[in-house]
Amino acid sequence: MRKFIILSILSALFLSASLNSNALVVPVTEPVTEAIKNEAVKEWNSLTKKEKKERIKEVKKEIKNFKKEKRKGADPDTNTLLLVILAILLPPLAVYLHQGEINTKFWISLILTLLFWLPGVIYALIVILGGA
Repeated sequence: MRKFIILSILSALFLSASLNSNALVVPVTEPVTEAIKNEAVKEWNSLTKKEKKERIKEVKKEIKNFKKEKRKGADPDTNTLLLVILAILLPPLAVYLHQGEINTKFWISLILTLLFWLPGVIYALIVILGGA
């Protein structure tokens, strides 16, 4: 998900130069097509060093703002709510879906759930709600 957001921001920044303005274009939620990528790469290659540095600086600033806004948002979204419900029913599955891979947190959750169901639920809730 992060890679998609970063790629969207980069392609939006690359395409914003064609508008001849310094305003940041809001990234679209549609997948980036090959034609857009090729156009963005051509445009990036045509920029001077100074312009490239400015664009990279803008991207870093937007990523920083995105992370700040993400940290600020105290309201749980729908995904978090569904993961919490799933953590009560099937803790290892909830941890896997939250982490996106089978890692040590998944295995700990699986072992705790198989041995003692309640600690598995508690651990899954801690992982999902950001304590671990």
